[in-house]
Amino acid sequence: MRILPAFLALSLLAPIPVVPVVTNAPAETHLPAFAEAYRETAVRMLATGCPYATWAAQGRRFLFFDPAGDGRAAEVFGDLGRASRIAILVPGVDTTLVDFDRGLGGVARRAPGVQGRTLYQQLSKRDRDVAVISWLGYDPPEGIGLAAATEGRAQDGAGHLVTFVRDVLRQRPGATVTLIGHSYGSIVAGLAARHLPEVRDVVALGAPGIGAAHAADLGGARVWSALAPHDWIRRIPQVRVLGLGLGRRPSSPAFGATALPTDGVAGHDYYLVEGSATLRAVTDIVLSGGPRHEGDTRVS
Repeated sequence: MRILPAFLALSLLAPIPVVPVVTNAPAETHLPAFAEAYRETAVRMLATGCPYATWAAQGRRFLFFDPAGDGRAAEVFGDLGRASRIAILVPGVDTTLVDFDRGLGGVARRAPGVQGRTLYQQLSKRDRDVAVISWLGYDPPEGIGLAAATEGRAQDGAGHLVTFVRDVLRQRPGATVTLIGHSYGSIVAGLAARHLPEVRDVVALGAPGIGAAHAADLGGARVWSALAPHDWIRRIPQVRVLGLGLGRRPSSPAFGATALPTDGVAGHDYYLVEGSATLRAVTDIVLSGGPRHEGDTRVS
């Protein structure tokens, strides 16, 4: 969904930097061992009925599953138990469990399940010791309301994400972690990264903000940003006034991220579509820490 209308009242204001927000991870029950988590979620999905029972019957693996409300889930692609590199994909506005696999409006490229599977397919062609997690572990804002124009939902999501990453790394110590946020999910990833020194890279795709004013504010992680020429996110004012607005985009020259190529990206939901230059670059980042054959385009 487009969140542009929530910012129209701010369009005449001058850009101002984001004030860093401290996010504390809530106390949560630790994940069981991966294999045990897969079994427990499969039982719950079978009991919930279609389409989730079908997902379980197909052997798809989820670390958690909760159909209550808009729903929460985390699907794993690859062998998480042996992965030395882990990519965690965080979706944005209007993502619900109902759309996890079919995509908002029935558009598959918007679906976290589809995006995670596509990224894993690209990664696994070059390295088998890698896993991708499509993480819907928070309640994204709905539609064009004020929630989409503030960081409140992102702060809550970041706390859950911090707990989740630490929990995964307890079982896979030494694995490198890349956080990949799409749209509003980039804010969740950015806020979480400040409290996760284990995170090596943060990738923001079509991000309206990232919860910080400068790349250096994200706890030492390298920050990468892709914003396609035809992405409507460009029309959102870079402002933050009395908590309203999402501040500076990571694609802003003053932010200090490294720009990723966007050839083949037709708009806001196309970054992880097979064949896009951004998907190839993200694959390189997860596997080796940066796009191959690309110069450093960092600006400050």
